[in-house]
Amino acid sequence: MRKSTIGETMQEMKFPRRRMIRSVLKSVARIAFDTFARLEIIGKENLPPKGPLLIVGNHFSFADPAAMIRLAPSSIEFFAGANPAFAPTWAGYLPKLWSVFYVYRGTGSRKALRSAESVLSQGGMLGIFPEGGAWAQVLRPPRPGAAYIATRTGAPILPVGLYGINDIFPLRFRNKVKVTINIGKPFGPFETSGRGRERRAQLDEIGHSIMKKIAEMLPPDMRGRYSDDPAIRAAAQDAERYPWADAIEDEVNK
Repeated sequence: MRKSTIGETMQEMKFPRRRMIRSVLKSVARIAFDTFARLEIIGKENLPPKGPLLIVGNHFSFADPAAMIRLAPSSIEFFAGANPAFAPTWAGYLPKLWSVFYVYRGTGSRKALRSAESVLSQGGMLGIFPEGGAWAQVLRPPRPGAAYIATRTGAPILPVGLYGINDIFPLRFRNKVKVTINIGKPFGPFETSGRGRERRAQLDEIGHSIMKKIAEMLPPDMRGRYSDDPAIRAAAQDAERYPWADAIEDEVNK
């Protein structure tokens, strides 16, 4: 993996972190899915035993991070929106306990990016949901973060499809719902060249390539823009507008 300058400056952040509490939270996630869902994990053999690895998934539910915790090692790090929306208040405690890298919309979130690159430079795993929020049940275009980190670090990318999670709520012990985690094969790495608009165009294309791989892990009717069916693509257009396009959130210690 190519070492990044930013990663080198963050080596003082030791990885892995918070081993005890994360081990407990992973056990809680396992018990929760066993209790309230009929969980099927497809392609488990595609998950490498160690990093560096960028795990990317669709974001249809506020509980998607819990599914990724159920899937991945307890050392996995996450990006998460600093001001989550479309989620109950209690759901905000998990990111705090896990100690995620918070992303502030409308900013460069430089601290989170530096931390993410440091983790990957140390052979860790990073989970990210490229859509940047869970406001729809179909796949939407990505924000630039996943492609940026992929090209900065040269880390391989693992696509994951998550579906059925929203059907768990409200929680019930009987009539468990089917939840699926579909793991694809790692792909990449990616590189860019040039600067400015030329480089941004390349990042956008890489972002779409990432989403196409995620789409392959989802049922056809959930693939949104990345569906082969023109009717599905047309029906998904209203969901593609990013709700925080004009937001600028405060970031502490930028």
